[in-house]
Parts: sequence; structure tokens; C-alpha cells
Amino acid sequence: MSIQTSVLEELLQSSPQLRPQLYFKSSLTALSHAMEDQVLAGGSQPPLIIASFQRERFYRQEAHRYERIAAITPHVYVLAAPETSFTNASREYETIAFEPDDQLSQEWHLVVIGQQYSTCLICHERQAADSKQDAAHVLPMMDQTRRFEGIWTFDRQVSCRAAEILLDRIFVYRPELAAKIKQAKAEFLSDQSGGVRDIDPDPFAQRLVTYLQAGQYKLQKAYRSIAAKEQQERLINLITSAIRQSLDPNEIFKVAVEELGQAMQVCRCLIYRCKASDPETTIMHEFRSDAGLPSLLGQTWPLQNHVLFQAVAERREPISIPDTSQSAEINLSPLKARIEQWQIRSWLMVPVIYQGRLLGAVELHHCQADPHNWSPGEIDMVEAVATQLGVALIQAESYANLEDLNQQLEALERTRSNLIAITGHELRTPLSTIQVCLESLSSEPDMPPELRQVMLNTALTDAERMRKLIQDFITLSRLESGRVEWHLEPIALDECVNLAVSSIRTRQTDGALPHISAQVPSELPPVRADGERVVEVLSKLLDNACKFTQPEGEVVIEAKPNGGKMLEVTITDTGRGIEPNRLETVFDRFYQEEGALRRTAGGTGLGLAICRQIVKGLGGQIWAESDGRDKGSKFHFTLPIAQDPNPPANNGAKKPPRGRLKRATLS
Repeated sequence: MSIQTSVLEELLQSSPQLRPQLYFKSSLTALSHAMEDQVLAGGSQPPLIIASFQRERFYRQEAHRYERIAAITPHVYVLAAPETSFTNASREYETIAFEPDDQLSQEWHLVVIGQQYSTCLICHERQAADSKQDAAHVLPMMDQTRRFEGIWTFDRQVSCRAAEILLDRIFVYRPELAAKIKQAKAEFLSDQSGGVRDIDPDPFAQRLVTYLQAGQYKLQKAYRSIAAKEQQERLINLITSAIRQSLDPNEIFKVAVEELGQAMQVCRCLIYRCKASDPETTIMHEFRSDAGLPSLLGQTWPLQNHVLFQAVAERREPISIPDTSQSAEINLSPLKARIEQWQIRSWLMVPVIYQGRLLGAVELHHCQADPHNWSPGEIDMVEAVATQLGVALIQAESYANLEDLNQQLEALERTRSNLIAITGHELRTPLSTIQVCLESLSSEPDMPPELRQVMLNTALTDAERMRKLIQDFITLSRLESGRVEWHLEPIALDECVNLAVSSIRTRQTDGALPHISAQVPSELPPVRADGERVVEVLSKLLDNACKFTQPEGEVVIEAKPNGGKMLEVTITDTGRGIEPNRLETVFDRFYQEEGALRRTAGGTGLGLAICRQIVKGLGGQIWAESDGRDKGSKFHFTLPIAQDPNPPANNGAKKPPRGRLKRATLS
């Protein structure tokens, strides 16, 4: 059942002297509560109450008040359009359900008629937009700004007429209430003499003032929330702008610490980078509101015994201390001296985190005499800033990694170019020689035996040169990829030196070597190493020293303990020397001082790179020293001493397997 006639229109037709007024929803709420309070504060004679809600959800907000009113009077009638459980029922009071398309769904009514007073509120909701306007383009209105047109009066005649119209509607919806409706009309509507009777306006005034005060409070709270959001967004925008303009964390921190300190109105603001395991950090970014306040800029900020920092690092969440003199959450006694020195009364620390990684921290200090209670809004703002700082640090770190990758790619490109140049030179030259020798031997069968032997020796020499080149490539590849099997055992270092020297002299039969002397005491403790690899390192270092030293020069091999746990081997030559800025570069792959195609000494530029990989694999270190061009050079490397608690005779040195060492040297 649905009635399309408006109660307001029907009332205005019967009372043409009435002039409807415009009300906002907030005003109607205040008036309705004032009318209900008048009933709750009324006398002993029970009144008639008729309330019409547009929807069940509006009724549910006031149901508890009508339960209290029903305890005062049996004549309470509540109308609403049902949405879930609202139905026609007779309980503490009468509930009347009307169809959602009923005209009552657009109206708001409350009628109160007592023996000594009466008041009514009859309103119809006005549409938010003109009916000709496309509804799809109409923005929904805020609930408190909904507008109603209607009548609010103390006139008893008008109130009785409104009650009569509503009771008639109730009878249509619930005819079983005919007797109760008839009784209500006879009891409350028989005397409809006009005029306003003596009514106590105090409940209305108190209710309206209270409602206005509550509205002002909500408005101020909303304004504060908006201002805080605006301030937070401004800070985030500033930091985001700084991130876009620069990937330097120092520039970003400089902006963030200044803006955050001013926005939070704190005495001191600190931002620093650190990890959870760092024992200390240096304060590089600070804001101070008072120039007389002690500055932490440039100071070392200990973190290892910093109980507040350790708690933040463990929890990964902010910790606020309103009063450092009486902190219940964290025992700050270990920080007492620091708190007094830097005058910290209230402390807030927020971690800078990105995907679970602790990247730094933001600290805020209040240094006044009175403690400061950190509000959730303040903590949220600092957390938002810390989140942006975490993003900035990760972006800067990613950019630095990208630069490293670019440098690695450039190094790989140089390696590729060197590889092409070296292989083209080192392989093509011996191949050409071998080809010429073989062609000569093939095309000239009557070649003298002496010349034939020279051709064969030349071809064999260049074939060996190619074999060594290919062997170096394979060795370095295996070392760098970790595919080398180490045979670690106690090795006598003097024997490894003797094998390496013998190998060099065996390969150089023309007598063009410089003078080589070994000063390695036989009583040195054995080293724990792979004998074959040690001989290979010594051979390559000796070969390198001889290559760049004139025959009249000298190469010296020495060994001595270094630090108690290592033996240090030094190979000194009086040759060409190395520029100081190239002492690290000489160990790079394919490094050749004179270039790949313009040099007086042969080689692939892989020998020292192989030496570095072997020494590192054995647990030692290798480095070079030189005073510059034509001043000779020194190559040092260390090996761990074999730990033997009961050394046997011959200094506990286990004789190296000479056959294996010899094969390794000659291979």
C-alpha cells in the first residue's frame, strides 16, 4: 500500500495561514531531540507521540530514545520504510511500515501533544538538483546539508491537525489499531483551541545550544584534521620534489630535516643513515629551533648501547617517550648522561624502513621544561616522511648499483676488446710461423737436414706458445668460476721455489735471463697450500720479473713469516718498474703496460690475474710495490702456515710430491 499525498501539502491546505520555512538536516535533528527531551522531562500526564522516519536506518539511530519515551506513554507511533527488520508490530510502541515509494519516504515528521503543551515538526525533503538536470552529473550532498521545507510550531490547533492527518494514515496502514487511534483522537485531539500555551522553552534552548556546541567542536576537529593532512601532504610533496630533482640522499635529507623540524615545531630534529648492526653513526643532518640549544651536527651518535634505538630496530616501529625522566615503557637509565647533555625532555624515534630493511632513523627532541605528549597525528606525519626517505635511499642505492653495473659493462667491453686484440696477435703470429714452416717442409723435400731441424724447432716453439696461451685462458676461467679442486697439504716453500727457478731456467736455454737468487731459509715452517698452484704462482711471477729485467739485472726471491700465521714471499727485480697509479691495475685480466699490439715482451696479460686468483683461493693476499719507471718492482704474496701441533723432523715439512709439482710447472 502506497499513499502519494504529502502530509505537508495536506496540512498547508487545511491551514493556509502557515508559511513553510527552510531547514537543514542538522537543524531538524536538533529540533527533534529538543522535542523528545521535552517529553522525557515532562510531567506525569502521558502525551501522544507520532514520529515518521524516512528509512529504517534513520529510525535505528533513535530507537533507544523511543524505548525510553514508551515507558512514559502508551500512545507512541513510529513510521518508517522497512529495509531489514522493520515491520508492523505492537511492542513497547506501535511500529508502522510503509512502502519505500510512499510519499512519507520523502518527509520527516514529529508530533508531540500533551495536556499542557503541543508542538509539531512537519517537513518535506527538497531535491538536491533541479528535475531538469541530468541526475548522472549531480554530486551527492553531505548528510548534514540536506535541505527540508516545512513547519515547526507550538500552535496546538496546527499540531492537532497534523496529528489527525498522521493518525488517519496509520489507520490506513494498520486498520487493526482503529480502537487505539479512536481513543488517541478523543483523548488528545478533542480540545483544539488555538494559541500557544505556557511552554517551558528551557529544554529546547539547552538542546539547541548543546547541538550547536557539538557541531562547532566537530567542525574544529575536522578543520584540525584537514590542516594536519594538508601539512603532511605539503611535507611529502616537498620531499618527493627533492627526490625527483636529486638522487643524492644528502640533498633530500637536508630538505626533509628542515621542513619536518619546522612543521613539528620541535626543538631538535635529526635524520641519519644506519643499519641495525652499526655500533655508531655520525649526525650529518640536524634542525634546531633555538640557536642556543647544543648542536649534534658532526657528532658521533653511539647506537650499540642506545636502548631506544635498539628497541626501535627490533620492533621496526616508532617509539615515543613523553617524559624521559620517568619512562615506563623503556628503561632510559643507560642514556641518562646523554639525555642531560643534549637536554632531551621528550623523545620520538621513527625508523626509516624499506621492505623490512632498516636504513636509518628520524629523531625528534623537545627540550623544554614541560614534557610533550606525542599525538598519533604527529607520529603518523613523521612515519609518512620516514617512508619517503626510505624510498629515496633505495632509489639512490639502485642508481649507485646501476652506475656500478655500467662500469662493469665498460670493463667487460674493454676485456672483450683486449681479448680480440690479444688472441688475434698471440694466436695469429705463431700460427703463421707454424704454417710457413710446415709449407716449407712440405714443398722442399731436398731441404738440408740442419734447416729442416730449424723449421721443426720453430714450429714446436710456436705450438708451445699457443698451448700456453690456451692453458692460461682455461686456468683463469676455472679459477674465476670456482671449478678448481684444491689439494691442500703442508708444503715446504723452499722446494716450491727451487722447482719454479728450475722451470724458468729450463725454458730459457739461450742464457738471456737476469741473475736469479733465492733467499728462502729451509727452516721456514711449511705452508698449507696446493703445491702445484704455488709453483705456478712462483713461475709466473718469476717469468714476469725476468721478462721486464735486462740480462745484466737481478731477480731475488725472499720469504719470511708475516704476522705469525702467514709466510710472505717477495720477488724483487731491478727491471722496468711500475707507475704508482698502476700497482692495482697490473692484476687485471689482459693488462699489458705497453698495449696488446705494441710491446717488446710477449704474453697474454693473464699471468698476474691468474696469480691473484690462486693466492686468494689459498687464503692469502698479493700486491705489488714500485717507486716508478725504471726503478724496479716488488711482488708480495702471503700463504697460511700449516698448523701442526707436533711438527716432525725437518721442521715438520711434508715433502711435496715432486712429480706432480714438476708436471704442473711444465704443463
